[in-house]
Amino acid sequence: MKKEYDFSKMKAVKNPYAKVLKKQITIRLNSTAIEYFKNMAEEMGIPYQVLIDSYLTDCAVSKRRLNLKWR
Repeated sequence: MKKEYDFSKMKAVKNPYAKVLKKQITIRLNSTAIEYFKNMAEEMGIPYQVLIDSYLTDCAVSKRRLNLKWR
């Protein structure tokens, strides 16, 4: 690997996926929810964090709202 690279001679293209890059956060989830997604992810053969991200993204895109009523 070189110490420096000269990109001035290359026809560089801006990353088209830069707008959708993931952002690392800390989130607290209950153990029941984590186990649910871990089991489902294992059945599907994907990492559970990818499954949770996909589910939340689907909710956001479809503007799904939680029907929650407090007693």
